[in-house]
Amino acid sequence: MNINQRIEIISNHLMSHETSHKTLSTISTHVLDTTTGLPARDMKVYLEKDMGSNQFEVIKNVVTNSDGRAREFPELENGNYRITFLTEEYFVNNNVSNYFFPKATIDFIVNQPRHYHVPLLLSPFSYSTYRGS
Repeated sequence: MNINQRIEIISNHLMSHETSHKTLSTISTHVLDTTTGLPARDMKVYLEKDMGSNQFEVIKNVVTNSDGRAREFPELENGNYRITFLTEEYFVNNNVSNYFFPKATIDFIVNQPRHYHVPLLLSPFSYSTYRGS
């Protein structure tokens, strides 16, 4: 193998690695308790990937920090995902006994390499979300 063939092999390897890395996305979340106007700290959050036939695989479990944020998720390939917030445990831990949603589950699609931010605005009787930046 001559030097030009080696350079071509190495170049192709580096380009394919760079291309595959660019197809990955990142995700974060931020939970705000709209009843108190404060971040929802210490809330358990599960990120799952749809493996097909409505079978989900847990990718990562995290807990929101003191600012209600979680960023410790791995990079994501294109696909269908869901993120679940364990709201019942959060309400119980914060002495809220009257609530309606024991969890908030949001399905979303990763279809282009970018950062996805999935915030949750939460109260005992409602929640809302949107694709943030």
